[in-house]
Amino acid sequence: MTPSLNLPQLTPLVDTLFAEWDKPDSPGCTVAIICNGEVIYQKGFGMANLEYGIPNEPDTIYHVASISKQFTAFAVQLLASEGKLSLDDDVRKHLPELDDFGSCMTIRHLIHHTSGLRDQWNLLGLAGWRSGDVITEEDILKMVWRQRELNFELGTEMSYSNTGYTLLGLITKRVSGLSLRQFCQERIFVPLGMAHTHFHDDNTEIVKGRAYSYASKSDGTFANSPLQFANIGATSLFTTVNDLALWDQNFDTPTVGDAALIAEMHKGGRLNDGSELDYASGIIHGRYRGLRTVGHDGADAGFRTAYRRFPDQRFTVIAFANLGSFNANLIVNKVADLFLGDLMNSVVEGASDAPMTPAEFHLGIDDHSGYVGDYYSDELGVIYRISQSEDGLKMAFPKGVAMLQPVGEDIFNAHPIGEMTFERQSEKITGFRLDNGRVRRLLFEVWER
Repeated sequence: MTPSLNLPQLTPLVDTLFAEWDKPDSPGCTVAIICNGEVIYQKGFGMANLEYGIPNEPDTIYHVASISKQFTAFAVQLLASEGKLSLDDDVRKHLPELDDFGSCMTIRHLIHHTSGLRDQWNLLGLAGWRSGDVITEEDILKMVWRQRELNFELGTEMSYSNTGYTLLGLITKRVSGLSLRQFCQERIFVPLGMAHTHFHDDNTEIVKGRAYSYASKSDGTFANSPLQFANIGATSLFTTVNDLALWDQNFDTPTVGDAALIAEMHKGGRLNDGSELDYASGIIHGRYRGLRTVGHDGADAGFRTAYRRFPDQRFTVIAFANLGSFNANLIVNKVADLFLGDLMNSVVEGASDAPMTPAEFHLGIDDHSGYVGDYYSDELGVIYRISQSEDGLKMAFPKGVAMLQPVGEDIFNAHPIGEMTFERQSEKITGFRLDNGRVRRLLFEVWER
């Protein structure tokens, strides 16, 4: 079912959501809304560059962080569909420099984050690197080739690993004979008309019309938050909301790839025990207020991005921001509330669509104390703190607090963030899943491993 739209009425409401950033002295964001394959709303808010007073516009180019993974996965899937590699290939067939770890690591393991490879950003951080340092593919690979142990046995867990997607980009290069940047340019971006999109593999390259990265300061002003990545695959796609709208259309009516490839892109991974993951090929399956969603979010330096599709409604929201305090995941949900609210479940089945107040929410402390603790999103660099109050479980997150309403076993609604599903190992909560990926429990990993 598609939404019934009253654009003259809804457009001012969308504008209001972004009023906080719609200023000449603030970084901001660019937004696009797509319905039935057509862009029905596109607008920029705030500044792409504060020094020169350049505003954000629909064609402003952003570093979109981990949304990049969809394109890396698609490149690999294209090569697989042409018989040039198999997703079940041993990774060492293409990357013999990688340790064999005593077992066969496949390309599928990399795609679905089930390889156990240690995340490149975590390792670089432990070594003292910062996001403002120049980090090249060579720097990352020197570190990866030295790994001799995995975080877990192949295929037994899913743990988000940017390392895997850097390696997928390198596999694309070795199989196709083209760099990931060249391959995607020739096989994806040009055919789809994505004229403002490229994988940014040279941190010194000048890009006309790009947004710059900023962080908020305690006095209400802003500081540069530089990003000097010269590595691609896991990140570093430069694009616009209008270009990504062309990519979005390709999922519904493919002109690059075919229906079989699009279906393969959406297949979730599986663990060795047969349990299915909600992470597919750079695509995360989720639900928001009862509606099925697919997409990905991203965060690097001051860039915050979210790409959320509601495939059953043929409705998509894209939000790119150049301010580290911007919660892109939250804002796309608020936009979806405006357009799809009549099709959504209320926050609690049978309740009103309005957010719940603490007085409406009751949980026994003995029943849910196992969920209490601190959780960390490696992807977004965000801590979620779940605590027990008189009125039930509540979760503090950047710029807000959500009350958790149980809707199933280990499943809660956390309005306005979305539906969250807790994960267990040996009956202990190890983390939870949101639309933006897995969020791990901090203390469990410190104490139990």
